[in-house]
Amino acid sequence: MRKEIQIDLLPEHGEDRERILRAISSHLGVQVSDIKGYKILRKSLDARKKPIHYKVLLEAFVQEEPQQDTFEFDYKNVSNQPEVCIIGAGPAGLFAALRFLELGLKPVIFERGKDVKERRRDLANITRHNTVNPDSNYCFGEGGAGTYSDGKLYTRSSKRGDVGRILRQLVLHGADPSILYDAHPHIGTNKLPGIITRIRETILNLGGELHFNSRLTDIEVQGNAIGGIRINGDFRKTDKLVLATGHSARDVFELLQHRGIKIEAKPFALGVRIEHPQALIDQIQYKCDSRGEFLPAASYSLVHQVEGRGVFSFCMCPGGIIAPAMTAPGEIVVNGWSPSKRNNPYANSGMVTSIEQKDFKPFAPFGELAGMAFQRSVEQTCFEAAERDLKAPAQRMGDFIAGKASSTLPENSYLPGTVSRNLNEILPSFVAKRLREGLAAFGKKMKGYHTNEAIVLATESRTSSPVRIPRDKETFMHVEVRGLFPCAEGAGYAGGIVSAAMDGENVANALSKVFYE
Repeated sequence: MRKEIQIDLLPEHGEDRERILRAISSHLGVQVSDIKGYKILRKSLDARKKPIHYKVLLEAFVQEEPQQDTFEFDYKNVSNQPEVCIIGAGPAGLFAALRFLELGLKPVIFERGKDVKERRRDLANITRHNTVNPDSNYCFGEGGAGTYSDGKLYTRSSKRGDVGRILRQLVLHGADPSILYDAHPHIGTNKLPGIITRIRETILNLGGELHFNSRLTDIEVQGNAIGGIRINGDFRKTDKLVLATGHSARDVFELLQHRGIKIEAKPFALGVRIEHPQALIDQIQYKCDSRGEFLPAASYSLVHQVEGRGVFSFCMCPGGIIAPAMTAPGEIVVNGWSPSKRNNPYANSGMVTSIEQKDFKPFAPFGELAGMAFQRSVEQTCFEAAERDLKAPAQRMGDFIAGKASSTLPENSYLPGTVSRNLNEILPSFVAKRLREGLAAFGKKMKGYHTNEAIVLATESRTSSPVRIPRDKETFMHVEVRGLFPCAEGAGYAGGIVSAAMDGENVANALSKVFYE
């Protein structure tokens, strides 16, 4: 007999097999010896009332042997099969490539940055030497922006594809199986590089190609179709191109505009990153002095409406670190990440507000790149305000809300350093106003959140692409250029690792149907 049931477990019993078996026995009224196994389907922490506990949905096998999960995919050797060019080795490009292996097509990936191992050195140079490599940084390189940004796998985009397929492939390549059932799964920045490396090895071992330090420098259109591309200036003939370059590939957006390939400005979000002591967030969320060793570092999700616009938390990183995420000299961009254990002493989150097209009207001369120009302008203003190095302009939270400069700044995790500035004078006035009101409201929702022990850093600006590359809803192909398949975050169709990976699979399926069915 198989039975789907829900049981409650105290945090200290969350991984205790004997406790789980006894709970199943009690719930079903059977002997423990009759339970041949169980499979956890979903696990979520309920901290709304004491005692804090896990709600565990599972399938119990009574007097019946459980079936083992299989993580096999029909990847084929494609050494001598037709080629498909992919620009970008982020989650969209990599999972498009894995899907092409299943479809019997040879993926040839061109990545402007370096592999995950070499990429680490460039990340270190940002903090040690204040140097930014425009092709190898927190946004560019093997694995994309998510590789060094926590590895959050939670998505609300389940209608866009099979989330389980993506998670199972990650487990196949080394991710912990708990991501299959955790309510808010994540991998951790320390573990993602190994997983990305194994995905690369799968692609290469089966005849695919992955070329690093290979920047897309031109797209050649013949008539209304892709005729070829240039990589580092060298021509390569192709009639099929998956464009999965991520939300920060500004040169690609400029190339498309220059080539007359239709693009569109789109809304995005911009704001700051805020950091609290993790112990404070734990106290607020768990309503206890200390979370102890069994509860995970507490997180939060906040949203508030100001003048009809959303102010909301973004990419919250419990037990995390604030990272310098700029992609070119002369700009300040911050983001956040966490290791798998989420055991750093700080909790940080983006705190952003929606930016609509009317907000960047002053940049109308840039045409469809007006939003990108607005975004870049804010980042450059922060750079100028922070003494023209990679220190971030910062302010205590209470002082920011009150509109006054901070005489001192608290210790924080941002390694390049911080400079005390009144962010109300640096950020666009309408952005600062919305953030002040939003943060004040969050202080009422989470008692203790509004504190001068928290620090606010500018600017969190790479939440999503400010440009959309329009595509047909059925074929996933560009609305005007045959053979061009805009994909995932850089094209405006995804937001995060899982949704980008699903979009990569969807594009691979669509391309195969257009050209080979």
